[in-house]
Amino acid sequence: MNATITKSTPAPASDLGEPTWQIAYLFPNQGAWSEEEYLALKTNNLVEFSDGYIEVLAMPTTSHQLILIFIFEALKAFVVPRKLGTALLAAVRIRLWPGKFREPDIFFMLRQNAGRIGDKFWDRADLVMEVVSNSPDDRERDLVTKRAEYARARIPEYWIVDPQEGRITVLRLEGDRYVVLGEFLKGSKASSVLLPGFVVDVTEAFAAGAEIE
Repeated sequence: MNATITKSTPAPASDLGEPTWQIAYLFPNQGAWSEEEYLALKTNNLVEFSDGYIEVLAMPTTSHQLILIFIFEALKAFVVPRKLGTALLAAVRIRLWPGKFREPDIFFMLRQNAGRIGDKFWDRADLVMEVVSNSPDDRERDLVTKRAEYARARIPEYWIVDPQEGRITVLRLEGDRYVVLGEFLKGSKASSVLLPGFVVDVTEAFAAGAEIE
């Protein structure tokens, strides 16, 4: 996707403060985006892709990021010394299947599957984690939509970290759907099946998000 922007006369005063609609016309219409155009998109926002449609996500809050970083650091501290694989956090694109890209909060690939890690995007993952935001749309996306999508992509394990409920739900793929391995509340430790021995203290994870209060 190449676009040349030429100089023009200044916008009239009546247009000041309005979005620069002319820029939008340089991009494909919703439903008409290709994978190549999506992958060429340069932005600081979280942007996901589904069957020709672009989905711009809300920017995360500080508490969301503090929880995310706490869990990511625990995961990295577990997998790196054991040389188990590669762990990263948003924003890197994960292709679930052709025409469907997500940007999970945290994701991990086993060392034996490292060939599925690309520079522009990963071909699925072995473990994904989402920290649920409070907005109704985001909750629906993480609790329902992404649960179905990650199962369809055959990602072996999915963690749903829900600060509003104070709960971490660990799901494991069985057949073509997830089953709940555990719903871990404060005072307990969430544990992985994919990575035996890896645990996250639920109380400490959610306390990390309260550091700004």
